[in-house]
Amino acid sequence: MPRTPRSARCSGGAARTLALFALTFGVALPAACHRLLHSYYFARWAYLDAMSRDALRQSLRRGQDALLFWQAARADPAAAAAELPRHPELLVTVVTTRRREALPYHYLLQVMRELSALLGGCGERPCAQVVLCDVASGPDVNEDARLLERHFRVLRRPDERRPAVNSFEREKRDYVFCLRQAYRLARPRNLVVLEDDAMPLPDFFRVLRELLSRRFAARSLYVKLYHPERLQRYWNPEPYRLLEWAGLGLLGGSLLLGLLAAWNPCGLPLRPCAGHLALLAAYVMAAAELLGRHYLLEARRLSPQLYAVSPATECCTPAMLYPGNASLRVADYLDRAFCFQGHAKDTALYRAVRAAPGERSHSVEPNLVAHIGAFSSVRPNPAEPKLL
Repeated sequence: MPRTPRSARCSGGAARTLALFALTFGVALPAACHRLLHSYYFARWAYLDAMSRDALRQSLRRGQDALLFWQAARADPAAAAAELPRHPELLVTVVTTRRREALPYHYLLQVMRELSALLGGCGERPCAQVVLCDVASGPDVNEDARLLERHFRVLRRPDERRPAVNSFEREKRDYVFCLRQAYRLARPRNLVVLEDDAMPLPDFFRVLRELLSRRFAARSLYVKLYHPERLQRYWNPEPYRLLEWAGLGLLGGSLLLGLLAAWNPCGLPLRPCAGHLALLAAYVMAAAELLGRHYLLEARRLSPQLYAVSPATECCTPAMLYPGNASLRVADYLDRAFCFQGHAKDTALYRAVRAAPGERSHSVEPNLVAHIGAFSSVRPNPAEPKLL
């Protein structure tokens, strides 16, 4: 039998390799990912509007359920008025204000219901103490905060004339007020500040305990507990993500080469060598980025020890951990900055840390909270908010 020329075998192998790439990126991944919100393959034109409306309906239902829950809950005036224990291990402060467009959704009530449920699962020793910081001012009363003051300690700004400033500077000043008042109230060993649309996820307290047990926490000015999913991609100027991406590609490419050495039903002309490893590494990296890094990060929820800690990014501040007395330093940094559109408190804090010698800040991945707020308290809101 005549032997097949080497050039023909090579061209046939190359064609099979190209066919594998084409099937992966042109058929398999689009079919699997076209409904995944944070994938490059997400069919925005087909699904975004319906998914956004469904998310609003679910949030509205949760908000109404939370309203009924807190209205029916037995009030505990003694607990609400009692002094917090001094130096608790963790104090959670929820910063809240009145959002006119979001009143039926009761974000604060949703967050506090979930937070209360998580605290109830901590056993005899509480995971944390909880206070609310209501920064609503003027004639608009924060009805949800009024309802919750029967159950939790509520801090409020004194009724005084406040200078007229833009909404971003006002938000920053309110945040600074809550930082200082919460720390002075109990002088906690660690402080978590949640905005009233940051819903804690089921592993919230377990992961916080793990983070605080690590050495890096004591050297951090703050640890961000949330980063928008749309900004979690590998293709990003953050150097650590590029290194993570390359490491994933090399690991995946090595595993694929090992698999092909044992089982290669398609006859792909790939063997253990630097060139073929680089090719398969690029294949894995492209697949991971197009699928969406957010979905790969979710695998870390298997254990608190698997959560990743990396240098903090600029956006955003719905959920922040301030170890030790770092919250007072943060308040001082923010006091020195003036905020405006394009330079909100998250940007001001990020730039202050980068300019301060010796200060370190970190982010944890995946997120410890879900951002449920579709209506902003500082920016104009669209008539129909979208998930993206």
